[in-house]
Amino acid sequence: MALTANGKAKVVVQSAEAYQRLVELAARADRDEAVAAIREGLADAEAGRIKPARRALETLARKYGILASDS
Repeated sequence: MALTANGKAKVVVQSAEAYQRLVELAARADRDEAVAAIREGLADAEAGRIKPARRALETLARKYGILASDS
């Protein structure tokens, strides 16, 4: 059930079960997205499309004018 004001939904009322299903679907979508990103990163590494983190961070620091520390 949705309560409206001026024709726009303002409050949605639903059962606890429906809300729990929605939460679980959102968590599954987040998890699926994370797994896909990890797989993409692993494929990049296997294909040699990587660079050392320090070099990448130094490149970003120069690009955005951020002073990098010497540590």
